[in-house]
Amino acid sequence: MKKMTCSQLGGAYDLEFTAETFDEMKKLSQEHGMAMFQKRG
Repeated sequence: MKKMTCSQLGGAYDLEFTAETFDEMKKLSQEHGMAMFQKRG
């Protein structure tokens, strides 16, 4: 199990992502980034 925060992945938040592989981590990070982008409107 791997854990990284949004900020460790280049983002602006301290939200922690947990995944089995880096590919899963990347997907979670991208989904989070898109959600935050859409919120900005």
